[in-house]
Amino acid sequence: MSVLSMRAVSRDHGTGAALVHALTEIDLDVAEGEFVAVMGPSGSGKSTLLTLAGGLDTPTSGEVLVGGEDLAGLTAAGRSALRRRGIGYVFQDLNLIPSLTAAENVMLPRELDGVRARKARAEARAALAEVGVADLAGRYPDEMSGGQQQRVAIARALVGDRRLVLADEPTGALDSVTGDDVMRVLRQRCDAGAACLMVTHESRHAAWADRVVFLRDGRVVDATPSRVGPETLLEEAR
Repeated sequence: MSVLSMRAVSRDHGTGAALVHALTEIDLDVAEGEFVAVMGPSGSGKSTLLTLAGGLDTPTSGEVLVGGEDLAGLTAAGRSALRRRGIGYVFQDLNLIPSLTAAENVMLPRELDGVRARKARAEARAALAEVGVADLAGRYPDEMSGGQQQRVAIARALVGDRRLVLADEPTGALDSVTGDDVMRVLRQRCDAGAACLMVTHESRHAAWADRVVFLRDGRVVDATPSRVGPETLLEEAR
């Protein structure tokens, strides 16, 4: 079953001489348990694809469905509720709230969706442990390194029952060893049934995916299975 379906999705910016076709006629499905990596040169539309998939922006034309629900048919409040309940998003600029601790940042989307504080905190601590930073629960963002902040942001994307995980360069601030740890966490989430769509510029990280989609000038130019395969990488990482 497809968790994410994009049908003939286009996104334009500007008008007239300033018109830019960020995405053109994109068709993409990501199924339960599937890990899809998106690659392409700068300006190819990778980040735009993620913002549309997560309901943070709306397409100029076409349909975006999450869990079979057309995002265009939802109000802004409805899209926000859908994101809080079922979509985890790792932003390139992290978007951690400086006045909140790591645990508070991670538990916030759960609390906003009505989960009791005690349960939300327990889920946040479990997510922090999953990405290897349980000891940072009480620290504020300015008390962490860039790599630690990145892990906290990933924990926030994974907390609770997220059916769809969207990640924009999730290993950008991490060294190679830590980056592999994060990729392993994402891979295991997919193996447990979540769908994951990840933008990356590193082929070694794309190799963790089941499928790699290549964008150029806002169009899908190729989609191939990962050459290495997740089973091989998981075996090598043990």
